[in-house]
Amino acid sequence: MDPKPEAVSKVTVPVILERKLRGEKIVCLTAYDYPTARLVDEAGVDIILVGDSLAQVVLGYDSTIPVTLDEMFHHLRAVRRAVRRALLIVDLPYGAYHQGEEEALRAGIRSLKGGAEGAKIEGGAKRATLIRRLVDAEIPVMGHIGLTPQSVHSFGGYRVQGKTLESASDLLSDAQAVEDAGAFALVLEGIPRELAALITGRLRIPTIGIGAGPDCDGQILVLHDLLGLALQPPPKFVRTYGELGQAARDAIASYRDDVVASRFPSDAESYHWSPSLREQFLKWATIRDLKDDG
Repeated sequence: MDPKPEAVSKVTVPVILERKLRGEKIVCLTAYDYPTARLVDEAGVDIILVGDSLAQVVLGYDSTIPVTLDEMFHHLRAVRRAVRRALLIVDLPYGAYHQGEEEALRAGIRSLKGGAEGAKIEGGAKRATLIRRLVDAEIPVMGHIGLTPQSVHSFGGYRVQGKTLESASDLLSDAQAVEDAGAFALVLEGIPRELAALITGRLRIPTIGIGAGPDCDGQILVLHDLLGLALQPPPKFVRTYGELGQAARDAIASYRDDVVASRFPSDAESYHWSPSLREQFLKWATIRDLKDDG
């Protein structure tokens, strides 16, 4: 196993941009609470995203759309307390930037005040002015194009994007517009490998793939998918590196069985009086019983 990175090697936006220039891969994962964020950070992940995917994997919604800005920031603060090395980015959820630049600016400012080091926004050319406004306010922005989950209803479901000449051309234009607006990185989700490779080769900023093939500058997955904790079957692009969900179910069932059978807790797992205290109590109880009988 490779040694984990030195704690002092803080990942920043300039560091991420340098990775692109040096041809070094960028590792990203989501995290939503203190203990998992600490594990992800200590494992040497470069970028931690407090993703709006928490709507589904933590809060139980059926899409990312219902999650609120306040819910996002509640989880952001927990993650912030755990992260020491990684660059910390937060998703701006649906509704946080759809009513104008001023609303988006307020959400971006709250993001940084809540501990994030940048904000992620879904959408391509139509978000360019908004991205530029945030960047002008010293708020680093990560873009996100392709299969953007906040657009699930307009897409008619979670469908791979860029599969036609027209849609591929639109995504190329979107990617360039996001870079020109000042974003420091761009998530490519749910697009063909060939298109992702083309976009990656054209942009100066790094691309982060999720369901976009191996040619992106980096990769991101939802932590619960990676660990086998998701309640639904994972998408095609997910590689499950652990089966913590099944391990947890087995552990909980064993605990249930031990409690029902009086095997837990054992004597060794119980606290005890000292011999002298036990003796004192028995004497006291005997005297009390005698008084009650009298």
